[in-house]
Amino acid sequence: MIKNVSNFVQRFRSKHKITQEELGQATGVTRQTIIAIEKGNYTPSVFLALKIAKHFNTTVEKLFTIEE
Repeated sequence: MIKNVSNFVQRFRSKHKITQEELGQATGVTRQTIIAIEKGNYTPSVFLALKIAKHFNTTVEKLFTIEE
């Protein structure tokens, strides 16, 4: 049974030295959405997950994992 989706968005964002606001602007969402994703309070759509991965030039699988 799937319990949660974990993510490494904050780690990638810090590594690339960009703010939550900048990532939001780059992916077409608000800073509040990025905050919610990083805290694990919001699971992004596949489309948004792909946009975030593309921004960091990585795969969705490296950004998001399923905890069982």
